[in-house]
Amino acid sequence: MFSVEIIEMLKQVITSWQVIAVTIGIILYLNIVFYTARSYHRPKVKKEKVKKQKPEPEAVPEEIESDSNDELGLEEA
Repeated sequence: MFSVEIIEMLKQVITSWQVIAVTIGIILYLNIVFYTARSYHRPKVKKEKVKKQKPEPEAVPEEIESDSNDELGLEEA
């Protein structure tokens, strides 16, 4: 499938010092990034639980019964 020349050239490229140095540099960089991401924790903020009291509904006096026409200021003819 591959000729012998191509296989030899791939071996030379892979074993060259530049490729090895860049590979080691990338691995070290990724290790630093992943270590930093793993060690970073957001500070926990304690929230005080405040009991919410339901506001009591305002009592509507039964004496006042209004019609929708009265609220709008309309008069019947």
